Amino acid sequence: MRRARLGGSAVEVTALSFGAAAIGNLFSAVEPERAAATVDAAWDAGIRSFDTAPHYGLGLSERRLGEALRHRPRDAYTLSTKVGRLLEPLPPADRAAGPDGLSEGFAVRATHRRRWDFSAAGVRRSIEESLDRLGLDRVDIAYLHDPDDHAGAAFREAYPELERLRAEGVVRAIGAGMNQTAMLTRFVRDTDVDVVLCAGRYTLLDPSARTELLPAAAARGRSVVVGGVFNSGLLADPRPGATYDYAAAPPDLIDRALRIEAVTRAHGVPLRAAALHYPFGHPAIAGVLVGARSPEEVRDAAAQLEREIPDALWTDLRDRGLLPADAPEDDPRNGP
Repeated sequence: MRRARLGGSAVEVTALSFGAAAIGNLFSAVEPERAAATVDAAWDAGIRSFDTAPHYGLGLSERRLGEALRHRPRDAYTLSTKVGRLLEPLPPADRAAGPDGLSEGFAVRATHRRRWDFSAAGVRRSIEESLDRLGLDRVDIAYLHDPDDHAGAAFREAYPELERLRAEGVVRAIGAGMNQTAMLTRFVRDTDVDVVLCAGRYTLLDPSARTELLPAAAARGRSVVVGGVFNSGLLADPRPGATYDYAAAPPDLIDRALRIEAVTRAHGVPLRAAALHYPFGHPAIAGVLVGARSPEEVRDAAAQLEREIPDALWTDLRDRGLLPADAPEDDPRNGP
């Protein structure tokens, strides 16, 4: 699988990265054996970039991902995690059954809670605790995780601490991961991040990152990894009841997704394949990140990325007003 280097760092990611939120029981439980098999399927498909966070399953995602990767050659893959939320033990009286937690079972008891912390000390503690849960010797990429409501602390304390951790060699690349573009653009313009993870804002339904974030990243030699290419489900299976950005999709977006799907089908291309390929049209894009909760989902994503997408499909979408008129350097026909 093709690899790309992140910004000015020596860190590389494969065109397709594995998002480990789902194997941390995000939204629904995944059996331990199935979680391990999903990571194995990603490896077998050629994926060598893996992303997790303490937030996902209150540390369960990190624990499971670390266990699945521990027997792999450490220099053969890239691992990213995130900072900004610390996990703290709940008092015994407050522990209750819930959908996520540190237990491996389905009747999971939430034993910890999340606490926002973008202080320098919190960032360093977060990395140390992530390494302990992962059981690995290093993290390759550390992202500030959703600092939307914590801009002051993120820029004043958390980001400088990431710079220090990078200088010390504790992490090899640094960045921020968010579901918006404005603050990511500020990180690209005003700091020395290597990469930003932009979720849901450079998709067939919402290409808004192309307005400011992607040009800024290209101008400064920064990399962008695109997550949420299916907008949390609508672009994988457009239908009434589908989700868009983790909520029920509004009727107008369902209609737009169905119209896009009609065009892709006319060209013999599944909608999810077009959704995976679209971000690669911009030179700032290093890769896409897709979450999966089963080996079948991983294998399908890898297979869709290998599909040939006819140029006429993108032209047809533009002619119908379903895609913006891209500049030559921002063209999905450039491919992954």
